Amino acid sequence: QVQLVEFGGGLVQPGGSLRLSCVASGSISSINTMGWHRQAPGKQRELVARIRSGGSTYYANSVKGRFTISRDNAKNTVYLQMNSLKPEDTAIYYCAADRNREVTTPDYEYWGQGTQVTVSS
Repeated sequence: QVQLVEFGGGLVQPGGSLRLSCVASGSISSINTMGWHRQAPGKQRELVARIRSGGSTYYANSVKGRFTISRDNAKNTVYLQMNSLKPEDTAIYYCAADRNREVTTPDYEYWGQGTQVTVSS
C-alpha cells in the first residue's frame, strides 16, 4: 500500500511560479514510476511529467522548459516546480505512483487527492 498527499497548489498570476510537493508513505520501495497529472474542467486527465526510479524524466510538450520534476528520496517526496505559468495551466494537479516502469495515466495504481492550481490575473 502506498499513500500520496499533494501540497503547494494555489492562485498565481501569469508568469509566476509554484512548487508542488507529493509526500509518499507506505511501501514506497516498490514504486518505480512517479507522475504528475492534471485535469482541467471539461478536459481529460493528462500526464504532465514523470520520473522513474533511475532518475529519468519525461515532460509533456506543453510544459517543456517551464516545469521540472524532481525527487528527494530521504524525504519520500517528489516535486513539480512550475515556472512561467500560463492560464492554460489551470487545473487540478494529481500525484500518482506505480510499480511498473512503463505505465499510462489511467493505469497508475496509487493517486493523491489532488491540489488546485489557478493561474489568473
